[in-house]
Amino acid sequence: MAHLGLRNQKTNILSHDYGDTVALELLFRHEHNKTGHLMISSLCLSNGGIFPETHYPRFLQKLLKDSGVLSPILTRLMNFVVFSKGIGAVFGPYTQPTDGEFWDMWTGIRINDGHLVMDSILQYINQRLKHRDRWVGALTTTTVPLHLIYGPLDPVNPHPQFITLYQKLVQRSTVSVLDDHISHYPHLEDPTGFMNAYLSFINSF
Repeated sequence: MAHLGLRNQKTNILSHDYGDTVALELLFRHEHNKTGHLMISSLCLSNGGIFPETHYPRFLQKLLKDSGVLSPILTRLMNFVVFSKGIGAVFGPYTQPTDGEFWDMWTGIRINDGHLVMDSILQYINQRLKHRDRWVGALTTTTVPLHLIYGPLDPVNPHPQFITLYQKLVQRSTVSVLDDHISHYPHLEDPTGFMNAYLSFINSF
């Protein structure tokens, strides 16, 4: 954190998906004063696999994270059509990306051959199970102000299964559930609703 100039700086964290996992590790370090910790003023999560038991990775994600020696072959077979079909499946029916937006996402992943390490990156899904007590424990015991912004049409973290467990375990957190047609990417599918929910939270303490 020192090289980012964030050591001992008060920080508001806003995270999504994979970023939720990173945020929970930072929260754990904050709570236990571990090396590399931030001084976290607040944490706002959005659609991510916080609980392994309510997380349903897509078929391609499962293949890539668990296929061992076959994974490098699968990453090389991945193309724009496969990618855009997979991403489109986790957007709502009325909030689909444009072709240009799909290409922007695909281009971003392809920079420096990033698509070739997708199998390594997806190990975070397995790590969520391995470190569940560490990360969920930090979330359920912290006194840091917490909020969740949730797109309820998400097939990866489905409603009501996910949100019911979240509200049961993380009772100190406030929650914003967006419109019924908003899915896994609420910040892209409903940027106004997402920002209003976040600003309401950040201005509440």
